[in-house]
Amino acid sequence: MKHDPAPGLIALESRLAEALERLQEPAPDWVPETTAPDGRAALDVAILGAGMAGLAAGLALRREGVRRVALFDPAPAGLEGPWATYARMRTLRSPKQLAGPALGLDALTFRAWFEAQHGAAAWEALGKIPTGMWMDYLRWYRRVSGLDVRNGVGVARIVPEGALFRLALADGGVAFARHVVLATGRDGLGGPRILDGFAPEWRGRFWAHSADAVDFAALAGRHVVVVGAGASAFDNAAAALEAGCGRMTMLLRRQALPRVNSSKALDSRGFWHGWFGLPAEWRWRLMLAVERRQTPPPHESVRRVAEHANATLLTGAGIEAVAREGEALVLTTPRGAVRADFVILGTGFLQDVTLRPELAEVAGDIRLWRDAYAPPAEERDEALALNPWLDEGFAFTERVPGAAPHLARLHCFNFAATLSHGKVTGDVPAISAGAQRLAQAVCARLLAADIAGHAERHAAFDEPEITGEEWPGVAL
Repeated sequence: MKHDPAPGLIALESRLAEALERLQEPAPDWVPETTAPDGRAALDVAILGAGMAGLAAGLALRREGVRRVALFDPAPAGLEGPWATYARMRTLRSPKQLAGPALGLDALTFRAWFEAQHGAAAWEALGKIPTGMWMDYLRWYRRVSGLDVRNGVGVARIVPEGALFRLALADGGVAFARHVVLATGRDGLGGPRILDGFAPEWRGRFWAHSADAVDFAALAGRHVVVVGAGASAFDNAAAALEAGCGRMTMLLRRQALPRVNSSKALDSRGFWHGWFGLPAEWRWRLMLAVERRQTPPPHESVRRVAEHANATLLTGAGIEAVAREGEALVLTTPRGAVRADFVILGTGFLQDVTLRPELAEVAGDIRLWRDAYAPPAEERDEALALNPWLDEGFAFTERVPGAAPHLARLHCFNFAATLSHGKVTGDVPAISAGAQRLAQAVCARLLAADIAGHAERHAAFDEPEITGEEWPGVAL
């Protein structure tokens, strides 16, 4: 059942509409229509993913007058992104006051949305943002943005065809677009990191990745082992404990948890706007330092697990071997063998463009960091080297110059862009900066592609400013 919005929310939406009107936004449609091979108008931009990044990118483009934009997401409406699925933390990790995807509009911030419904006093009393509430905010953001979001529709293949991309949709349909934006999140250019020994046929029955749909209720009374000790590992451990697992063992390869989130030192507008302009060696060196120092789990997540007397953390316990024994898995570690009824891999994601079936037509042409930059021996990192080497507009670049010019219209607006562009494509603090940069780059490329037509329209423009009647008695 749909509920009428609160009076405060109605007033907020009116304020948002007024702010956009004063800015004369969304701007008029200025992009010439392109006819697709099926006779329909091609999309100017297709965005894969309708989570926070996809919505921010879509609205940024719409505000700039790029109107033929559609967002494709295989998830049902309201379940896009991780927030209502595998993001199992109780609250966001970011401070509540961050502007997030508001794109410079104060009426579009989470704070404005929250205060419109609950008041300023409730805002002051709020700690970190509850995860479910953040998803509710994004649902509202989607509604007021007026974007064309097509749920339940994934993109199975992206095929370049001249000035267009043909998108083979998972439901058997086809769409055509001039530009494509991959707003596909943490695993948007790869997939979950799976440790050796965890057989695919055991997935779901004996083990799962932290991004999988996990039936936590089925783990009641069982011994659950979580591999890893980052944020997602602790959140999944807590979910299993709260569902009544009999025993929880967390295995950490390192000798101790990292304590300092060094990436916070890179959260400034200087880094947002200046990262891409840094020499490659500095971008590499800084990102490698973050990777090597690792990011600790939030203290709230650690305390959530520590509340349970049946939880144990084993450090220095990397997985050396995995074997199945009956209805359990036995994990060999330097701390001894651990027998598990079920294992959850909180091992994060890896970037590897060859893992994405939708990119099969173009993956071999994409230039990676390993193709463009050779770090000193002591700074080599194979996983980091697999990230794509992107241009200033988040577009892929050619491994062989001139071999795949269409890549300049295929944009990577997900976690894999971090090494090239910094933290502007997925994290709450700088998502607006990234979305606006992307929109401006797409506008520039659409203009350049159509410049001959724009010049013709300029030559034919004949709207008179002076009619000859302005100065009686004088020939004008």
